[in-house]
Amino acid sequence: MTKPTLLILAAGKGSRYGGLKQMDAFGPNGETIIDYSIYDAIEAGFGKIVFIVRESFVEEFKALFEPKVNNQVETVYVCQELDILPDGFEAPKDRTKPWGTAHAVWVAKEVIHEPFAVINADDYYGQEAFHTMAKFLTEDVTDHLYSYVAYSLVNTLSEHGTVNRGVCHVDQEGFLTSVEEIIKIRRQSDGIISFPDPAGGSDRLLTEDTLVSMNFWGFHPSYFDLSEVILKQFLSQHGEEEKSEFYIPTAIFTMMRTDGIKVQSLYSEATWFGVTYPEDKPMVQARLNELITSGAYPDQLWRDE
Repeated sequence: MTKPTLLILAAGKGSRYGGLKQMDAFGPNGETIIDYSIYDAIEAGFGKIVFIVRESFVEEFKALFEPKVNNQVETVYVCQELDILPDGFEAPKDRTKPWGTAHAVWVAKEVIHEPFAVINADDYYGQEAFHTMAKFLTEDVTDHLYSYVAYSLVNTLSEHGTVNRGVCHVDQEGFLTSVEEIIKIRRQSDGIISFPDPAGGSDRLLTEDTLVSMNFWGFHPSYFDLSEVILKQFLSQHGEEEKSEFYIPTAIFTMMRTDGIKVQSLYSEATWFGVTYPEDKPMVQARLNELITSGAYPDQLWRDE
C-alpha cells in the first residue's frame, strides 16, 4: 500500500511574527511546531514529507530539520518562487508578494505522485487529525474525492482576542458546499461566541460545534493538473495585480463547480492552536508542555538528533 505524503507550507517570511516562525523553538528541546506535525504524521503512517520553502532560507531550513527527521522519513524540499509559473506566464518585474497557498501546492507537482495532505507550518493540528486524514488518503481518496479536516470552533478559539475562521457548510452526506469567511470571532464574558454583523446590526452568534477549516486538506494527485488549469485562468485575469493571491479554497471551489470534485468533511476532536504574533509564543509553549506532561509526546521527539 502506498503511503501518503505530507506537504508542509513553510515559505512564509513571518512579517507579522518578526522572523521565521516555522523555524522558531517552542518545545522543551528546541522543537518547532513542524517537528510535532512530522512526528504525528509518521505515527499516522505518512511516508514522505515535502517542505515548501523559499530559496533564501532553504539551506538554513535543511540544516535544522535534516539531522532530526531524515532518518525517520523521506524528505523533499521545493522552493516557491515568484517566477515558477506555468509555461507562457511571467511574474511582473516589480512584484514581491508570493502567489498564495494554491500556488505553493502547485510547485510540488513534480515530486508528489501519491495521495497527499497539506498543512500550514505554524499550526498545531493534533494527533487524531493526522490519523483521520491518513485513513482517508489510504482508503477513500479518488481522483474526484478530496477532503479537509473540520474542527469544532470551540477547539480553535484564542484566549488572547478575536479570531478569523472559515466556517464550513456541509450537505446531508457530509460533503463541503461552501466556506464562509468570518472575522473577529470572540467568546464573551458570559460564554457566548459571537462576531460583529457585517451589515451593522447586532452581533451574530455561533455555536461551539460550528465546523471550521484550518487549512488541513487531503488530495489525490489529480489535484495538480486541475489546479494548473485554474492557476492559468487566475494569472490571465489577476497576474498583473500587485497583491493578488491564488488560495487553496479558490482552487477547490472552482473544481467543485467545473470538474465535479467532491470534498468530504472529516471531523476531528483535536484542539488546534497556531502562532501569528510574538505574543502567541508563551501560549504555544504552554500547550505543548501540557501535551508532554499528559504523555502525548516524549520529552524529546528525536532521540537520534
